[in-house]
Amino acid sequence: MDETELAVAPGVAIPLDEIDVSFARSGGPGGQNVNKVESKVVLRFDVAGSPSLEEGIRARMLEKLASRLTKDGELVLACDEHREQARNREAAFDRLRTVLAKSLERPKRRRKTRPTRASRERRHEAKRQRAQIKKGRQKPAMD
Repeated sequence: MDETELAVAPGVAIPLDEIDVSFARSGGPGGQNVNKVESKVVLRFDVAGSPSLEEGIRARMLEKLASRLTKDGELVLACDEHREQARNREAAFDRLRTVLAKSLERPKRRRKTRPTRASRERRHEAKRQRAQIKKGRQKPAMD
């Protein structure tokens, strides 16, 4: 990891001073240590107000990450999977990089396809057979 910025994707890097890093006490097992050591890492990145993001990139991120953002447009990530603060910090930055990189991926364009003649015929034949089965369940017509 570069000392001054977080590389997200080719041509997209976020200065570390735009990412707010805070620490908190981590829950779960750990004995007395868990009650006095702040090993949980919380990262906050203001996607909506970041001056380092181009407008198109920002719009895509806001759209893709809409369910993960706060009302103010901040992405909040917490990591407490390790017992050491340094490892949690590294894991949180890796997770942030992954989330932001995924939000930049363009979806593949769908190519329109048509069913083949053989597949249409198979489908119609199956429908005919099903109709015959149902017709066989009916009571005979009385004239």
